[in-house]
Amino acid sequence: MPLPIAVLGAGPAGLGAAWKLARRKPFEVTVLERNAAAGGNAGSFAFGGMNVDYGSHRLHPSCEPEILADIKEMLGEDLLERPRHGRIRLRGRWVHFPLKPLDLFANLPLGFSSGVIADSLMRLGPKAEAATFADVLQQGLGRTICRDFYFPYARKIWGVSPDELDREQARRRVAAGSLLKLVRKVLGTVPGMRTKTGRTFFYPRGGYGDISTAFGDAAARAGADLKFGATVGGIEIREGRATAVHYQDASGTHSLPSHQILSTIPISHLVRAITPEAPAEITRRACALKSRAMILIYLALETDQFTEFDAHYFPGADVPITRLSEPKHYGLARLPGVTVLCAELPCSTEDAVWRASDRELAGIVKQSLETSGLPAGHRLVDVASRKLPQAYPIYTRDYSGHFDMIDQWLKGIEGLVTFGRQGLFAHDNTHHTLGMAYALNECLDDSGTLNRTRWAEYRRAFQNHVVED
Repeated sequence: MPLPIAVLGAGPAGLGAAWKLARRKPFEVTVLERNAAAGGNAGSFAFGGMNVDYGSHRLHPSCEPEILADIKEMLGEDLLERPRHGRIRLRGRWVHFPLKPLDLFANLPLGFSSGVIADSLMRLGPKAEAATFADVLQQGLGRTICRDFYFPYARKIWGVSPDELDREQARRRVAAGSLLKLVRKVLGTVPGMRTKTGRTFFYPRGGYGDISTAFGDAAARAGADLKFGATVGGIEIREGRATAVHYQDASGTHSLPSHQILSTIPISHLVRAITPEAPAEITRRACALKSRAMILIYLALETDQFTEFDAHYFPGADVPITRLSEPKHYGLARLPGVTVLCAELPCSTEDAVWRASDRELAGIVKQSLETSGLPAGHRLVDVASRKLPQAYPIYTRDYSGHFDMIDQWLKGIEGLVTFGRQGLFAHDNTHHTLGMAYALNECLDDSGTLNRTRWAEYRRAFQNHVVED
C-alpha cells in the first residue's frame, strides 16, 4: 500500500516537495491549500488586463542549477531572462539599483560620498561584539549609509528601531554587510566583472505565480491530489506521532490519515493546530513570534508606461511606501494604453491603515508619487489591494529563544516536519524554499522515514541563506 503523505500549503516549497515525492511510487501525496490557487505570497492574479504578483518577485540567477533546470524545463520559452533596471531615492536624488559606480558618484551629494569615506577610515580599528541589527550594519557599512538608507528602511519594513532587531536580521537580509562586499556588488555590474547575481533575473511570461502553477501541474501529473479551498483545522498526535490532518472544505470536515505531514504553514499556526493542545509555554512562545504585515496597492493607470524603471525603492521616512514596481517591465503581456503599478506598504494589522479602503490607499500612493517627484497625473482606471498579515518575520532580539524552543518541541513529534519560508520563520527567496523541498525529498527514504541527521545538516545550511532583493 502507498504511504500517505500530507503537504500543508501550495506555495513553492509545498508544491516542490509534492512534485518530488509524488514521482516516487511508495508515496500517495495530498496537498492541502486554503486558497483557491497555487503560489501563496508567490502567486499571481488578474488585474488591469494582465497578471500581477503579490509584490515584486524575481527568480534570481543564483538559483541552484538543478532547480533552475527543472523550472526551465517546465516553463520552456515562457521563462524569460530580464534586465534589472530599478532605482533608489536617497537624499531626494535617484541612484540606479543594482548600484552602478558612475551613477553613485554622479548623482549622490558630495556630503554622502565624503561621509562614506570618513566612515571607512574610522572603522580600521578593532570592533566590539555586535549584538543588534544596528551594531552589525554600523560596524560594517558606517554611519552615513546606515543613517541615509538601511536604518530608515528597516524602521519602515519592520516597524521597530534597528536597535530592537537581532543581528541575525542583518545577516539574513543585507547581502552587502560591509563596504568591501558593497564594492564587490557594485563592481559586479561592470561589464566583464559581472557575477551570477548581477544584472538580470528570470521571470515567467504569465506572472511569477506560473512557477508554483508549473510545479503544481507537474505534481498532479505525477499523481498528487491537490485540494484547494481546504483549511487545516487540526493535526492529530497519538503517542508522540502525527497521524492525521483534519481539514474543512466546501463539502464539509474531513480527516486525512498521514504517515508524514510536511507543513509549510506559519509555524505559529502549526503549533495552534496540533491536538492535543501544545504545552502552554510553547503556545506562549508561538504568540511571541512577530510578523510584519503588508498592504499591496495596485493602480491601473491610463498610460502605456509609467517610467522606464521596473522598480523604485523608498528608504526615506517622508514616503510611506517602500517599493513601487511596474509589472509590464517584467515581461508580462501588455495591454495598450494601460499600465499597472504595485505599491508596497508595510504596517501592522492593528494600524488604522490596515482597515483603509482601496480609494484611501490609492490616495496614499498618489501622495507618495508627488513627494518623490514621480508622475502623479495619469488617470486612474482601477484600484485594488491585497493584504498580507504575515509578509515578513520580525527578528526581535528575543526571537531566537522563542523559535528555538518551538522548533525543538516540534522535532520531538514523529511524522511531522516544518519547512519553507513560513514554516521556518525565514525571509528566504523562492529558490531557497524550493531548495528546502528538494532537500526534504532526499531525506525521506522509501519507507517514509526521515533521516533526521541529514535533515539537521540541511537545516544548518538553510541558516546561511541571504535574501536577494
